Amino acid sequence: MVEFVLVLPLVLMLLFGIIQFGTVFNHDETITDAARAGARKAAVSRLEADPVGLAEAAARASASDLNQSQLQVTVADDTWTAGSDVTVTVSYPYTINIFGLTVKTGQLTSSTTERVE
Repeated sequence: MVEFVLVLPLVLMLLFGIIQFGTVFNHDETITDAARAGARKAAVSRLEADPVGLAEAAARASASDLNQSQLQVTVADDTWTAGSDVTVTVSYPYTINIFGLTVKTGQLTSSTTERVE
């Protein structure tokens, strides 16, 4: 029983750490896909009235399970000519908490560049 009491907190910390890491990894995969979806939409929307707005909307729709007020989407292309590059960058904050203690905080960022068609 004494060994169980000594080992249980360590096992629980490891378990909750794995769960928190999995959540952060899921958010990272989500913003990576959002950047890809936004860049693809931007690449094919050069003749639209608002290609930046369409690209941002596509990125936000791809990351719909995240808190939209914390999601930052940036579309960078100043010419919108065929053959130019457009870059979509998506950022989202993360925090790793174990038993109420903040272990790590930061910003997840992903960028995707595609050629405008």
